[in-house]
Amino acid sequence: MTDMKGSRVRGLYRMSVSERIDVLQEQGWLDEASADALRDGRHLISPTAADKVIENVVGCFALPFAVAPNFIVNEQDYIVPLVVEEPSIVAGLSAAARLAHRTGGFHAHCDESMLAGQVHVSELKDSRFALQCLEAERDKLLKAANAVHPRLAERGGGVRDIEFRELELPDDKPAVTVTVLVDTCDAMGANLVNTICEAIAPDIAAISGGEIAMRILSNLADRSLVTASVTYPLSMLLATGRSGTELRDAIVLANDIARADVYRATTHNKGIMNGIDPLAIATGNDWRAIEAGAHAYAASSGRYQPLTQWTVSDDGDLHGEICLPLKVGTVGGTLAANPAAEMALAMTGVRSAGELAKLMAAVGLAQNFAALRALASSGIQHGHMRLHARSLVAAAGTPAHLFDEASAKLVASGEIKDWKAAEILDELKAREQADSKPGASAAGKVILLGEHAVVYGKHALAVPVRDAVYARVEPAKGRTTVEVPDWRARVELSADPAADEGAAGAIRCVIRELGVEDRHYRVVIRSSLPRAMGLGSSAAVAVAVVRGFDAALKLGLDDTEVNRIAYECEKLAHGTPSGVDNTVSTYAKPLLFQRKKGLQIRELHPAEPMDLVVASGHQRGLTHEVVAGVRRRSELPGSRYSKIFDEIDALALAGADAMAAGHLVELGQQMNVAHGLLNAIEVSTPELERMVATARRAGALGAKLTGAGGGGSIVALCPERQGEVAAALRHAGFDCIELTVS
Repeated sequence: MTDMKGSRVRGLYRMSVSERIDVLQEQGWLDEASADALRDGRHLISPTAADKVIENVVGCFALPFAVAPNFIVNEQDYIVPLVVEEPSIVAGLSAAARLAHRTGGFHAHCDESMLAGQVHVSELKDSRFALQCLEAERDKLLKAANAVHPRLAERGGGVRDIEFRELELPDDKPAVTVTVLVDTCDAMGANLVNTICEAIAPDIAAISGGEIAMRILSNLADRSLVTASVTYPLSMLLATGRSGTELRDAIVLANDIARADVYRATTHNKGIMNGIDPLAIATGNDWRAIEAGAHAYAASSGRYQPLTQWTVSDDGDLHGEICLPLKVGTVGGTLAANPAAEMALAMTGVRSAGELAKLMAAVGLAQNFAALRALASSGIQHGHMRLHARSLVAAAGTPAHLFDEASAKLVASGEIKDWKAAEILDELKAREQADSKPGASAAGKVILLGEHAVVYGKHALAVPVRDAVYARVEPAKGRTTVEVPDWRARVELSADPAADEGAAGAIRCVIRELGVEDRHYRVVIRSSLPRAMGLGSSAAVAVAVVRGFDAALKLGLDDTEVNRIAYECEKLAHGTPSGVDNTVSTYAKPLLFQRKKGLQIRELHPAEPMDLVVASGHQRGLTHEVVAGVRRRSELPGSRYSKIFDEIDALALAGADAMAAGHLVELGQQMNVAHGLLNAIEVSTPELERMVATARRAGALGAKLTGAGGGGSIVALCPERQGEVAAALRHAGFDCIELTVS
């Protein structure tokens, strides 16, 4: 696996099934044959093949087959195949592994790997004398046991030892257990060990003078203990309403509670097996044996205990360890009979059963962290309900192109019910039908860094809210009309062009710039952007309308011309705009913008998908008034605004570099500093400050006002905390847009 590009896969959960297969093939995790088999379903076991595995087969029962990226174990990258139906497991594993990925991943080891077989002897006259006889013949029994499978020894395995133990049965009946410890190499070894036990049982009976009660392997593989560990720095521990220190301590407390409460310990360990079992099933291993062994080991001290231990390291970070018995196989078993298991095992890239066991232990530890983090922050139901919403949306028959929007609307509604999913689907279909005529869309904008300084020729870092505004233009009789149903607005262009203001003035400007004033039109605008909230709604309307006219009249406009006309419209709305709004709206890409000696833009490509939450308050911000106020204050004697603008400019440039490098923690810090500078030039408000504080408490890496300020909106950078941050802001009474920029 050394030729692979790594386990870090950006935005895997946002891709379609076919896109995921393509990415895994491109990165070397799937060969061409396996990728093709997944695409057309040929990886599934057939009923005919299944009939040769178990009895009375009538068909094959399918479960979801997924992958969790981001795993590093002992400096080796892995993609983890999982077969599981429970929501949130794959997402939790991927997120936990991603955090660990940044600091070198997991470390695991296994000192020995042996499977125990047992021969139980009863009907003894004297159990102690029987033990003495068996001990005296140990070498003979070892030789006989290894003779059962001579090729096993050739492969480096074989029977390593035989142990003898007296049992205490009811009524003091004498009995002895003979335990055969077998290194099964890469095989699970159940049949192999059972065969050995059955072969030497007659010799054991003859030596001990008793009768054989049972001869079978044990699933308590405590001679195959695997330990894995991970450390999560405080800087990576953020949660709704909790600092890194608070979340760390909450996870440690949760583990301590499990050590003291058997009821909690049972659920704690079940969560661990939520990660281990799906990997075991995917790779054709006996997950029931693994479960039995894990829970028996958890109770081996005489008191049922959690399999993990979370503590505070000497550096103050969160340190976790897991230790449990794992005897797994990479050959034999169901692998040969089940092509899906064979494919999944190949996908992991493991080269031995020991390596698979170490990966499995790391997966169990990661899943435990994910569960405890959820319990200590938003609660376990938050993620479950988001995924349940997706299930309901799917069950409603939602087409793929509407799926994400319908899911988001269902979560936002707070009614995670089947009837609500059906209602939302009907609304979206009705909108599609209404919007089926020729038209065009435009993006809103969110400034991450650079507000106000951009007006003075400095840089601004901005990202789009794609397809936020849609416009449809059609010929009409009488006067030209503008309808914006989402804003409950409808206006007619007046007979006097100079009298038109607002949306009507923008439409008049577009018509004039395009030279199509000889006709009347009906302009219908759909917008998901709130008005006057710093999200570039006026520019987005202008761009969408220009493109709407272009689509309806087949004018053949390019983006440069669309941007120019939209900028003219922006002058009507804001006087002397910087041009960043209409530029981002036109190109719908993350941009580093500067208007100095002409328009200069640099398209940015984030190294990591950036999860953002944009929240809008109740107080609108009027851009032209706020910009004018900043200008007046900047011209006062002794003003230090020019130096502040220089600092904002430096932050925008550094932020662009951080985005390109995937350094989201740095970008979040830059956003926090920028908000302080914007507050210093008096464009923040008490409401904006409350929103920023709420987002940061909920786990945002950075949060600041966006746009001109004086009211309006904030933007929060919250990788892997988007849902929690949005929920906290909505709970505080603010409307939110969840946005991922890639």
